[in-house]
Amino acid sequence: MIIVQGSIPVRPECRDQALSMAKNMVEASRLELGCVSYDFYVGLADPNTLMLFQEWESLDALQSHFETKHMDEFLQQLPDILSLIHISEPTRPLYI
Repeated sequence: MIIVQGSIPVRPECRDQALSMAKNMVEASRLELGCVSYDFYVGLADPNTLMLFQEWESLDALQSHFETKHMDEFLQQLPDILSLIHISEPTRPLYI
């Protein structure tokens, strides 16, 4: 199983748009082959931060997710809603 977790800080004036984008991603992604779970959560400490949690049956399923139309559309819209861009070193994958 592959687990993906992340956070998306959104501009307060774009929060409704971000929630709509998240809802669309959840609905489309849950229909994908190999998706075990896929959801966004609102941060308790900062309601303008969306927390993302995904579980995939395999790396191939996750790779296929990255190649979907809804992922492409989400990534194209994402820069418009971000409150800041923070790039950190990726963490080492944990295989279970």
